[in-house]
Amino acid sequence: MYGPMALGALREAIDELVSLGPAALGDAETVKELQCQLARLDAVATAAVGSFAASGDWSCDGAKTAAAWVAVSCRLPKGSARRLVRRGRELRHLESFAGAWRAGAINAAHIDAVLARRKPWSQEAMARDEEDLVKRAKRVRFEEFERTLTHWANRVDADGAELSAEDVRDRRDVYLVASFEGMYLGQMTLDALSGAIVSGELERLEAILFEEDCAKAEALLGRRPTLAELGRTPAQRRADALVEMATRSRSMPEGARRPLPLFSVLVGWETLGGRVLELAQGAALTPGSLVPWISHCDLERAVFEPGGRVEVSAHSRFFTGGLRRAIELRDRRCTHPMCDEPAERCQADHIIPYSLGGLTVQENGRLLCGFHNRLRNQRPPPDLE
Repeated sequence: MYGPMALGALREAIDELVSLGPAALGDAETVKELQCQLARLDAVATAAVGSFAASGDWSCDGAKTAAAWVAVSCRLPKGSARRLVRRGRELRHLESFAGAWRAGAINAAHIDAVLARRKPWSQEAMARDEEDLVKRAKRVRFEEFERTLTHWANRVDADGAELSAEDVRDRRDVYLVASFEGMYLGQMTLDALSGAIVSGELERLEAILFEEDCAKAEALLGRRPTLAELGRTPAQRRADALVEMATRSRSMPEGARRPLPLFSVLVGWETLGGRVLELAQGAALTPGSLVPWISHCDLERAVFEPGGRVEVSAHSRFFTGGLRRAIELRDRRCTHPMCDEPAERCQADHIIPYSLGGLTVQENGRLLCGFHNRLRNQRPPPDLE
């Protein structure tokens, strides 16, 4: 009896929200609260699916599996139905995660990330570390939580992680073929280290082309252009940057010294998952994945430990050299909570402005992209009392 009564009350509450309209619900706090309650409802619904799957009642309708019943009855894609049933069945083994989900502190994406790493050989370690992992999930961005899980899994099954990294590298592939009317279609799959080389150079050349487009448009308009007024779209610039990469490779003199890729590897940073080993771009690594590159790359190691800071004069006006690089490797992106701009596109900024006595030291430095640095400078300076 209580189930139908609760669902009736839920329908009435949702009907009331629907009647209010989007404009009445469009403020920041309401959006956050709606997402929280949506996550809670999703947790309850998923647990109900798990209970239904365990009951076997789905077979009464002639369905071969619980997922097949859900896909047909709830009009879901088969893949979505299978993931839903799996979540529901596995939740009983993840009490802390299930509780956090019911509270609206995490969502289905967190559960899927955990289940992807919950293997037969890691179940005991997962039970041991679950509460700490839940605390981490509640505190950081989802991308950071995923990296934590990867480091955790690498520590729990080091040999398996190395084999998995090797398997990922073996799946590398580039597909590029001539298509209709002479167009070329393709895609690529690269491991973390190879991808860092290609994407880094592609982004560098794209940035050069972007500045060229801005300069041309500004010369024509007599003012700084908007993005819509540039001669190429971002997708077109990326395509042209790829062609430029090939052109430069073709024009490279035979026997010329190849530039060595630089991998900034972060180590020694204690987290739940053990000691971090990852690229500055954020990709988690295993030690073995670096071995094939050791003889033909430059490695920049950043060790995160007390007392291991890069020191420069505290009265220097700008963050430069080793000090700036240390801040880049520490922050790795714009530190504004609503931004993901990578370190190479950010400015090293004083937290307490230099003009107000702020020192040029790591503790008083942070990365901000140009937009958020300008936004910060439009506001009153912090109270130094």
